[in-house]
Amino acid sequence: MECRHCASPLEKPGDFCLVCREANTAAIVLEAARDRATITMLAGEDDGPADAAASGDVDESVLGETTVTTTPEEGENQPVELRNFAGLIGDEIRRKRPEEVYAGGTRAVIRAVREDIHHPFYRVDDDDPVRAVLDRRGDRALDVVETPPAEKIGGSHTTLIGGRSGMQAIQTVAGHPHVKKVIPGPIDAGGKGSQSGLRAKVTRADNGGNVRMLIRDGSSVQENRIVTTARDREMGERIRADLNDVLTDAEFQ
Repeated sequence: MECRHCASPLEKPGDFCLVCREANTAAIVLEAARDRATITMLAGEDDGPADAAASGDVDESVLGETTVTTTPEEGENQPVELRNFAGLIGDEIRRKRPEEVYAGGTRAVIRAVREDIHHPFYRVDDDDPVRAVLDRRGDRALDVVETPPAEKIGGSHTTLIGGRSGMQAIQTVAGHPHVKKVIPGPIDAGGKGSQSGLRAKVTRADNGGNVRMLIRDGSSVQENRIVTTARDREMGERIRADLNDVLTDAEFQ
């Protein structure tokens, strides 16, 4: 494959061009199983071929795909093997330098890859993930917030329930690229007690695309307002689903 911008040869389809310093891949779709991961590279919406997505022609939007495999280990070798597998997947993604990554499949693999790369990362659960991503690519119009998670947290209520675990849940949500700010609310200690430890859940988006996260710890409940870059309820619901997936991966649900 040649670079779409300067026609220089590329080692692999969709690679970032080291000659003209331009990206050829706009988005990555990762389909992850425990022993095998398929990485599909998609062209940008303004790059000609991707316009075919509107007419249902998925093939013309796909630049190529690559597969990474592993032999799953058990016992004490399993963490190292999984980390190495995620690292190989991450290497393939980094060489493309995409604007965003969509991932579906085995949560353990996706969680490990998310920790290895630093791209905007979204979950997608569908029988045809490439088609699903092409259908929702308008979400890329959403602004990306580069502010560090700790700097997104503010408001008049500075106390968080759950101590360190509560702060980790807040920072997990604040790390999402479409979250502008997390505003902790007052703590209600009159809720129904729970023995399941700290739990967090993001609730339905309002008309402006903003959501709320409920954190429960024992009989205490705290409602935290989350300001997003969404402009309406529909886009806010997409962000809500992503946030709940992130919280599940972090074992807060």
